Amino acid sequence: MTRAGDADFELFVQAQSTQLLRFAEMLCGDRHTAEDLVQQALMRCYPKWHKVGDDPLRYVRRAVVNRFLTQVKRRWSQELPSDPVDNDWDSRTESDFAPGVQTRESVLAALGALTAKERAVVVLRYTQDLSEQETANLLGLANGTVKSTASRALAKLRLSPDLIDTTVGGHR
Repeated sequence: MTRAGDADFELFVQAQSTQLLRFAEMLCGDRHTAEDLVQQALMRCYPKWHKVGDDPLRYVRRAVVNRFLTQVKRRWSQELPSDPVDNDWDSRTESDFAPGVQTRESVLAALGALTAKERAVVVLRYTQDLSEQETANLLGLANGTVKSTASRALAKLRLSPDLIDTTVGGHR
């Protein structure tokens, strides 16, 4: 790859890595696995960066989805986690972030109850704001399949007890 291509790739990674990581985490439900998915997708996209075209985010997003779907098909259990990493909880400015964590964990758990295809459709449609057609193109599905899959997935999410809003008058 040329130096200009390297610079373009580096700028893309710097600008989009946070969004890609959030997207991947919604797909797989785990921060560390999401980091691996994004890293693997970027590693696969780098040699082909000069061929990516006008929409590199779409290209890399598709690579992340492909890695996720491949990973779901092949549950490889030979990888072992390394030692725990120090966290930054003590240095946070927010004094009580437990409600946010609880909500996040509830959403990830509810997404985890969906099939891989349902989760991919929901994440692409509702967290990445893709249209039905864009989601269909990205996943290689028919537009009607995206609609029916999204409908089934949302019905399942509505029944998730942790996501049912029990607030009355603004208080829980």
